[in-house]
Amino acid sequence: MKQILQRITPWKAGFTGLLLSIAAIALATLIAVAPAAATGVYQMPILHAGDRTWTIDDAEVLSRLTEGNLNKALSELQKDTGNEVRLVTIRRLDYGETIDSFTEKLFEKWFPTPEEGAHQTLLVVDTLTNNSAIRTGDDIKSLLSADIAESVAQETLQVPLREGDKYNQALTDVSDRMIAVLSGQPDPGPPIVDTSLDIERTFATAEETDTGNATMVVIVLLVLATVIPMATYYFYQGGFLQ
Repeated sequence: MKQILQRITPWKAGFTGLLLSIAAIALATLIAVAPAAATGVYQMPILHAGDRTWTIDDAEVLSRLTEGNLNKALSELQKDTGNEVRLVTIRRLDYGETIDSFTEKLFEKWFPTPEEGAHQTLLVVDTLTNNSAIRTGDDIKSLLSADIAESVAQETLQVPLREGDKYNQALTDVSDRMIAVLSGQPDPGPPIVDTSLDIERTFATAEETDTGNATMVVIVLLVLATVIPMATYYFYQGGFLQ
């Protein structure tokens, strides 16, 4: 009997190690497929009117070339007209936050008084859902009307994103259109959309993929949380000896 127990004890230790390995793999899977951390307004850098920071690519979707071109063009706009445009990308919103509320809070954080915000325009895009919002100061509205601002956020920005998450093109198009309008030039309008082809989408959106991954992780962890304690208890109670 003693010899049998001596043989089983190392086997139990090996089994326990296997269970721990499974748990480690599950944890690694959770980390790998978990949604990117949400961005709160409190996490955004401090910025004031007149600061020469025009793009904040928190979602890291812009190339260095595009970001450099945007900064140069928006800097020249500020120098020539006094009007300032900020373009912000974030990965995802905090729970309960909307793109509109985030944009409003960020605008108020950066430009807390009417005087500071008078010549400001802020556009934010959440790259998880590609939802976007725009906020303008009082003195900007005479050039960038509510209708044009809405068109910029929902048409100029969105058309390249619907074509395949083309963030570089989308924000370049947004910058070009707003620079023209805020410089007193005629509004070039939104991009022309070719509606001649209506191809059914056969791929999952980023949001759908994110939801599927989260569901898979929850199921795996629930199964492991049930099986591992039961299996460990069973083997340490000598279940295999019965």
